[in-house]
Amino acid sequence: MDVDKILFLLLSLFTSVSTSQFPSSITVQEWVQQMQTDLVSLIEAESGAQDLIKIFHYYRKHFTVEHNNAQELVKSAASNIQKLLLSRSRALKNLATAAEELQMKHQWQDEFEEGDMLYYNAKDDNESDTVFSKHRLKPDFKEDSAFKRMVSFNHTAVHIPTDIYEGSSLILNELNWTEALMDVFKKNREEDPSLLWQAFGSTTGLARYYPASPWRDKEKVPNKIDLYDVRRRPWYIQGASSPKDMLILVDASGSVSGMTMRLIRTSVTEMLETLSDDDYVNIVTFNEDAKKAACFDHLVQANARNKKILKDAVQNINAKGITNFKDGFDMAFQQLLFVNINVSRANCNKIIMLFTDGAEERASEIFEKYNPDKRVRIFTFSVGQHNYDKAPIQWMACTNKGYYYEIPSIGAIRINTQEYLDVLGRPMVKANEKAKQVQWTNVYMDALELGPVITGTLPVFNTTKTKVDKSKAKNQQNQAILGVMAIDVSLDDIKKLTPHFSLGPNGYYFAIDPNGYVLLHPNLKPEKKSFQEPLTLDFLDAEIEDEIKVDIRRNMIDGETGNHTFTTFVKSHNERYIDRAVRTYTWGHIRGTNYSLALVLPKYSLHYLHAAIGDTITQAKCNSALVNKLLLDAGITSELVKKWSKQIMNNGVSARFVATDGGITRVYPSSAGPDWSESIYNTNDIYDVYEVRKSYNTHESNFYQRSLDNELYIFTPPVYNFNYNATVDSILVSKAVDLDIDGVKLKPAVVGVTLDVEFWLERLMNTTVKINPSGSKDDICSCQRNDEFVDCVLLDDGGFLIMANRDDYVRQIGQFFGMIDPSMMMSLINSSLFSVRKTYDYLSMCEVHKESKSAAGLRSVYVPTIADILQLGWWTSSAAWSIMQQLLVTVTFPSFSEAVDTNDDLSDDGAMESCINEQSQYFFENNETSFYGILDCDRCSRQFHAEKLQGTNLVFVVADTKLACMSCDQKPLIQGKQPSPGPDPCELALNPRYRKGPQSCFDNNASEQDGDCGGVSGLMPSPWVLVLLQVSLLLNACGNRLHDNSVLLTG
Repeated sequence: MDVDKILFLLLSLFTSVSTSQFPSSITVQEWVQQMQTDLVSLIEAESGAQDLIKIFHYYRKHFTVEHNNAQELVKSAASNIQKLLLSRSRALKNLATAAEELQMKHQWQDEFEEGDMLYYNAKDDNESDTVFSKHRLKPDFKEDSAFKRMVSFNHTAVHIPTDIYEGSSLILNELNWTEALMDVFKKNREEDPSLLWQAFGSTTGLARYYPASPWRDKEKVPNKIDLYDVRRRPWYIQGASSPKDMLILVDASGSVSGMTMRLIRTSVTEMLETLSDDDYVNIVTFNEDAKKAACFDHLVQANARNKKILKDAVQNINAKGITNFKDGFDMAFQQLLFVNINVSRANCNKIIMLFTDGAEERASEIFEKYNPDKRVRIFTFSVGQHNYDKAPIQWMACTNKGYYYEIPSIGAIRINTQEYLDVLGRPMVKANEKAKQVQWTNVYMDALELGPVITGTLPVFNTTKTKVDKSKAKNQQNQAILGVMAIDVSLDDIKKLTPHFSLGPNGYYFAIDPNGYVLLHPNLKPEKKSFQEPLTLDFLDAEIEDEIKVDIRRNMIDGETGNHTFTTFVKSHNERYIDRAVRTYTWGHIRGTNYSLALVLPKYSLHYLHAAIGDTITQAKCNSALVNKLLLDAGITSELVKKWSKQIMNNGVSARFVATDGGITRVYPSSAGPDWSESIYNTNDIYDVYEVRKSYNTHESNFYQRSLDNELYIFTPPVYNFNYNATVDSILVSKAVDLDIDGVKLKPAVVGVTLDVEFWLERLMNTTVKINPSGSKDDICSCQRNDEFVDCVLLDDGGFLIMANRDDYVRQIGQFFGMIDPSMMMSLINSSLFSVRKTYDYLSMCEVHKESKSAAGLRSVYVPTIADILQLGWWTSSAAWSIMQQLLVTVTFPSFSEAVDTNDDLSDDGAMESCINEQSQYFFENNETSFYGILDCDRCSRQFHAEKLQGTNLVFVVADTKLACMSCDQKPLIQGKQPSPGPDPCELALNPRYRKGPQSCFDNNASEQDGDCGGVSGLMPSPWVLVLLQVSLLLNACGNRLHDNSVLLTG
């Protein structure tokens, strides 16, 4: 540092714009010493920290010091969570068993008479609809606090996807036999009244849930089309099949250009939405040769970020050249079968999804080479309207235990890209009891507004017998999955099983799943999200990653137990600051689940105070230990207030306060209370003290938690508000109370004051005038208000402005200094005073940026050909129902075709979407106290000298004024949250984080029958009906063309 000082002095002789007016290093150090003495001595005297310590000792007989046994706490909490999930598992098994029995007893009916069956369709508008169909009923709803909405415990509700015909025989029969689930739903709730949503999701798309509740709040989401389909929910996908390694193979030859390519892009996008975080995926395109569609060299986890990369890549596929199926399949099989040991996989179902318009070859030699044992299933999709031979791609699917689908129009995409799950369910059905294992999902947002939940799932099998060969008398076991049974568990219910009142403000539990995602963590704070948005936060993203935490994460995923004490970085509650702190992590497995639980404790929370003030409230319906601690803290803090009331408060102090870990906060005088929070103002307090109660948890605030982790006086400015033009009048200063009870170190409270800004501005300016170094007339002796030569600022350890000698700076107290003087802040970083870390918030919501309709691609309307309609199978297909809906909706709402784009998410409110925000946290890099430097600009330079104020989190910076060297200005340093692409997923994929998939896998069964592999019937209905429908659709399409000026494409 001596060398730095010499260089600084030499450089300052030649380069500064105001060398003769810049204070010497000795002068600055004397200023800082005086500021530090004045501030610390005043705050120490005014806060009453020593008085509070004496009061605690005086009340010693009213509390005991207890030990937080971390291992026992984790074990106890894990056991409670296990019991909760086990009770839900029993309810699930009751439902699944009952469903299989009910379906087996059900007798198929082609027609239903009025009164045969009644059900409540959750999408009925109960406020305005007065006429219901012959099968509908209308429940009476009541508000329920547990469900946070209107429910009826006397009924179940049914949801049917928009693109499924509600009146079809299949749906009506499904409604009929699932109606009897009501009795099992009710019985489960009688046995456990804390049960939340119980639901059955069928392979048909029908969902029945209990209790009944309206589906959509139309006041919140007006004029939206419901695109919810239970088969695309995370819990259904996980329960309906084992994990998947999927390679999507896209034909990019010239023949698929135009509308066919658009259908392929949309189909692939929809296919990606059928994958969960337990699955792995990649996309390969082929024409003359094959290549990866995105940056991924191998299959990657199907998480939200990777799927977005793949979706974007699909939109950039261009159709050209000829078709070479052999090269395409060759690359597809290599990606699936040749595994890099450093890259994780699902290691279960292996699938190739082929999207093409047709094929002239079977590429049989490729399948003989790579798939002789049929371990890889091939699903093929004939996309668009064309006359190419479909037989080869149908053969590919049938020969390789897959399925063949046709996607002639947009309306057929959603159904046909999810029905492959039925095929993957076959081995599970064949495995029967072995496959009936309750699985627990990642965290996601409940569709019925319950908030973040996890869901237990159990597959439901068709147990009826089928006769596959008429020549054989013996029937064979059915291999169809009926659907998935599910029961939700709210994260709030799990949090209740992890009590934290003895842990202190900085102690907490967290839990992770096999993907490393947290389901409990104080930083799992999702903003308002729709149920379609992902809610996945990795443990290493919830905290600041380091090597030790990487190891802890791996151990927890592996189900191990352990503990580790180390120094780590900790983000503040408001994520503006970073502190170094010692933490002890203790973890263990939650038996019967794939989750692990951990407890994090700072050193000062290894013990806690247990109030021993009698049993006067033990009969109350509350936590007596917590209430007793509250009463103890109230008594102790009231004694401190008595002392405050007898002291005259210094002019530079506007308020005093004390806050305890038990939840008591007192502010003195009471007139300062309303500015503290929106709590109850106690006018009857004889000591003129403001009490902060339940409505504001001070011990969870930023300043409280930071005070515990720093042996300093913590200065905390208010958050700067651009829209609030008034000058800040006070700065909060706090410090933890260090209590020693029989050799045990505790921090049961934080005390502090709020400083009057204007008073201390004058005081600090006067400090620089009083100290007058002898001899030098050239040496400036003050930081005068709005000085023409120097800028003087006080910054906290996060780089936020506390005080300054310029009025335009004073109006920005609380602002990050990098926004005020960017070049000087960069110099402070380069001189190693500050260091910076960048963190990401993966649960943010940002405004949706949509492409304008004028810039969108041309729309088209699919019109089926006579050849299509001559096949009876077409009439029962999703394409037929889609076309009928298109016809009816467009006739009813002429502007519908104009208003709706198929790529829009119509079921969301459209205003916000999931995104990533980045934020930079600045902190003192080292323990050095003095920093010097020269900021060189184009035509001038600026000296600066920075000195830390010992015992505080402040640094005093004096620098040549920014106004004299404006060429130094540069782009502002943004500290706050801003949209970001986040870390490059392509680079992350090269070294993915450790994870584990489900232990069981059901991807193959020797007794599986694969005779049904797609195709349509050739039976013909009346030609006159076909012609009428064809003409109607053509006229309707032409009308749309005239109306919205889009392009009409026919078969």
